[in-house]
Amino acid sequence: MKMVVGLAAALLFTQSALGGVSPQEAARLGQDLTPLGGEKAGNADGSIPAWTGGLKSPADAGFPNYKSPDHYPDPYASDKPLFTITNANLSQYAARLTEGHKALFKTYSDYKMIVYPTHRSGASPESVYEATRRNATTAKLVPDGNGFTGAMGGVPFPIPQSGLEVYWNHLTRYRGVAAALEIGQAPLTASGGFTLVKLKEEFFFPYYEPGMTEAAMNNIFVYFTQETTAPARLAGEVLLVQEPLNQAKEARRAWIYNPGQRRVLRAPNVAYDNPGTNADNLRTDDQFDVYNGSPNRYNWKLVGKKEIYVPYNAYRLQDGKLKYSTLLTKNHINQDYARYELHRVWVVDATLKPGMSHIYTRRTMYVDEDSWQIVAVDCYDVRGQLYRVQEGHAMNYYNLPSLWTSLELVMDLSNGRYLALGLQSEEPHSYDFSIKRTPADYQPSMLERRGIR
Repeated sequence: MKMVVGLAAALLFTQSALGGVSPQEAARLGQDLTPLGGEKAGNADGSIPAWTGGLKSPADAGFPNYKSPDHYPDPYASDKPLFTITNANLSQYAARLTEGHKALFKTYSDYKMIVYPTHRSGASPESVYEATRRNATTAKLVPDGNGFTGAMGGVPFPIPQSGLEVYWNHLTRYRGVAAALEIGQAPLTASGGFTLVKLKEEFFFPYYEPGMTEAAMNNIFVYFTQETTAPARLAGEVLLVQEPLNQAKEARRAWIYNPGQRRVLRAPNVAYDNPGTNADNLRTDDQFDVYNGSPNRYNWKLVGKKEIYVPYNAYRLQDGKLKYSTLLTKNHINQDYARYELHRVWVVDATLKPGMSHIYTRRTMYVDEDSWQIVAVDCYDVRGQLYRVQEGHAMNYYNLPSLWTSLELVMDLSNGRYLALGLQSEEPHSYDFSIKRTPADYQPSMLERRGIR
């Protein structure tokens, strides 16, 4: 694997490094590095431009009158494709493709990737940048890496020294303080059929609440609920998760409201490789949000950086005019609506520890340098063969601003099936980031009231 030239050797430490860079190193943030730790400069041939601030507002995106929670107009709708990668010209572009993407070309003769000009649209609020600068010198992994301390309100490890630090950056990346989502989830059959599952989700990030302290957070950095609203045979189930910042102290807390029993039940198995909610066994619990949860079953290696084609600025996938029946085609989505760009990514390898169990023995993650969003994952089975390929089709929610996914995909190479999660285009509106929440809204007692109303 050919990595980008010029990476400092100090950035390739193993997970034994516990974080907290020097003030001199942290001073690079906002100078030669972006405020979140990416390289400001473009690449050698100019195909990746310099980062100049991203889309910081609707006005920056060219839509000053945008109002949430409307679907987001595409700031790059007038772009013309640079080229299209197909099986016929695959060898010409293979060096800038993930192993998973190369496997998709090999598996499906009609698979293609339409590549557009690169726009480094990622941005966050200034308060997140300020907190990230503070965190750079104070954040530290706990001794086993199953959590961290000394950071709040921003990326904990903007100048990462280990794969685990990159992973925690992904888990804690900024997506607003609270949001309400109405999305679709479609598990597709090998012939392209699907029954749409509709979900209502909410999250509350005390980690990003103004004035919050690590002590006051009580070790829970995010609260999450997910209610299944359709089809009728699945409707009424509600999941509640309280996610610890230091999982060495305590594991994830989870509960499920069961509408048949009309009871709230503890759900200790909502983690790792247990089947994801109503996903027809096409994703594991820890594949939600591309990857989530405790990292303790894997050894983590920071491989370095690479320039690859990744799904990015995927505004077309949430366009209110796009029908799910048009997007969701056999074996993979309709690639006419997917947008790929050349970006620098951190490459992280997670390999299963001896004595641990998981259906994925190795996961190679590709993490956007401008946002810490995982944009692709290669998932290997117990035989060491590529099993599933994940994509996080990212876009800037420029009213926050935050770079996050507009659609997640889990594609199973073994049977021609795939899962589309986070479908938005046929929902009445996009994500609502204006809600106000407190920890009291995410307790088991509230879950029961929500389930029976």
